[in-house]
Amino acid sequence: MKKSVFLIGLFLTMVMACKPQAKEVKNITVEDLKVVLANEDKVQLLDVRTPKEWEEGAIENSIKIDITAGNFEKNALEKLDKDQPVYIYCRSGGRSRLASEMLLEKGFQPYNIVGGYLEWKEKNKE
Repeated sequence: MKKSVFLIGLFLTMVMACKPQAKEVKNITVEDLKVVLANEDKVQLLDVRTPKEWEEGAIENSIKIDITAGNFEKNALEKLDKDQPVYIYCRSGGRSRLASEMLLEKGFQPYNIVGGYLEWKEKNKE
């Protein structure tokens, strides 16, 4: 009897361990992004702020797609490669989190940049 209970417990443990892990958005810091940008050649860096915010400055080589525009998802699917990670920022991290969740559902590998452009500017003052 004890052996049967042990085997059932072992079986359930194995089944639960083999269950696919839930996908979730990964958060990174601006320092992490700096390392990625310094070490990777082709980085998909997505700025989801508004055009007015873009005028105030942006991280170099970012792809600009306004999340508040009605065609965000369509533009993202056209401009981004699902096979490559996407590093996403906004002003402070809220909209980029939302964009990251949307892209995750579409099969992308999103990285939400915590602190957004405000923190990037603060940490990269010259």
